[in-house]
Amino acid sequence: MTTKHPAQHFDPKPVLDLIASIEADLQRLKGLVEQQVEKFDPANPHNKAQDGKLTEEGVECCYRMFDEGKSRYSVSQQMKISFAAATHRFNNWRKLGGTKRQRTLLG
Repeated sequence: MTTKHPAQHFDPKPVLDLIASIEADLQRLKGLVEQQVEKFDPANPHNKAQDGKLTEEGVECCYRMFDEGKSRYSVSQQMKISFAAATHRFNNWRKLGGTKRQRTLLG
């Protein structure tokens, strides 16, 4: 004959507390990463190479300014590039999808 063991009561509270703690930590980490992703500086010297051309970081900075709705003239002034160069970057930005394009990390 088999003996029945009394059913053990499962307390979900510790598991739910652990999940809530993990979610809070993930939100905090997400906030830290998002802050760094959003920062960009048009005057950053890393935006231009030795030959005066824009680096990948400089191009992304231009694109982020276009994401914010800045004009080509404003971008050319803040990035210290020609209006023609800003127009070129604007056209590339549109081809990549404009505000829906895949952003790259800066820094």
